Amino acid sequence: MQNYTIKQALDIPEYTVTFTRIKDQKIHIGLVPYKQSKATCSHCGKVHHGKPHSKDTVEVKDLEISGKKVVIHLTKRNYFCPEDGRIHVESVSWMKPYARATNRYAEHISRLTAITTNTEAGWFVGLDDEVVYRIDKAHLEEQAALKLTPIPSGIHLSVDEVSYKKYHNYLTNVIDTDRKLVIWNAKGRKAEILDQYYQGIGSENCEKISSVAMDGARTYISSTAKYAVNALIVYDKFHLVQKLNHTVDEVRKQELRKARSEKDQDLVELINCKKRFLLLKNKSRLTQCQTGYLDKLCQLNEPIYKAMLLKESFLQLYALGTDDETLVTKHLVDWMAQAYESGIQAFADLADKLFNKIDYILNWFKQKVSSAISEGFNNKIKRLKRMAYGYRDVDYFRLKIHQHCGLLNPRLST
Repeated sequence: MQNYTIKQALDIPEYTVTFTRIKDQKIHIGLVPYKQSKATCSHCGKVHHGKPHSKDTVEVKDLEISGKKVVIHLTKRNYFCPEDGRIHVESVSWMKPYARATNRYAEHISRLTAITTNTEAGWFVGLDDEVVYRIDKAHLEEQAALKLTPIPSGIHLSVDEVSYKKYHNYLTNVIDTDRKLVIWNAKGRKAEILDQYYQGIGSENCEKISSVAMDGARTYISSTAKYAVNALIVYDKFHLVQKLNHTVDEVRKQELRKARSEKDQDLVELINCKKRFLLLKNKSRLTQCQTGYLDKLCQLNEPIYKAMLLKESFLQLYALGTDDETLVTKHLVDWMAQAYESGIQAFADLADKLFNKIDYILNWFKQKVSSAISEGFNNKIKRLKRMAYGYRDVDYFRLKIHQHCGLLNPRLST
């Protein structure tokens, strides 16, 4: 009765419990297959009959019971396979071939790594980092085969890249903005990389895509225009404001270098790195003290004053309160003229870039989608990378992104 109860608790069919003992704070359980049970070959997947060629006993880790580690001493049968004329071990339904852990134990490890690092998860369960990595990767690959194949599609998408290593090594992420999940990623950020996603979901799903938000990268635009023929390509507000702030900061850096060369200490104090957030912050959110500080800076330096006016002038585009394409286009064209006439090269260069993508800017007023969610995921991915001190295995890193930000997140199944 004792062995039968243990077998029921383990939920392992077609096996007999031969012994149970507690040693070194571990519960050891012996399992042997029923004599009448059929053996499935791990190589060909067919049932082999007759006597086994040999038997081996392996130690398999399972979930803890009452705080004690469980070690299963599993007897596995080896059979001659006529498919290749070699000896292969039988397949076991509740563990992967050649694994030393049950499927439920592997899932437990993967859930731990979804909330902490592999090092911490290994410390908690008493495993080496490398063992945790192998168990977690195998489990995530199995889940990816179930949930990421075929490639998921969406109606409203966002496309962005994230750096995974120094020296311009990037991953392209495709996000379903309706479900707020990463649904696909791949190494690289060329047009050919995004082509793989569109080819993977097929022409029928490509035609269903309504909008794709992005940061204006030419590679992503060309790929999307080629495959998602019915989609609006949206140069979203988030990245435009980001580029505006970057341009304002470029002007600040130029003026800071100039002030240092002229030894203008008052101006240096006003535009040093510690004060740059005043130029980048939304004017409506400035405190009274910050507004006075900014007014003083604008009086002392004309280029920065012009840069701030150009920034505020552009942002009025989103405050027009209208979707009239004629009015929006006129505001954009007038702003570009102001940028050229300002004499600030950084803003003239920005106007050139925006002129070539004016249609994609206007699309935002037709379909107000944003890739800001992509930046949120990018921050989460960067935190994930920092926690692990980097990833040597790029494919594993891609799976971890899906685990933390996509369809492989264990929280979705609970």
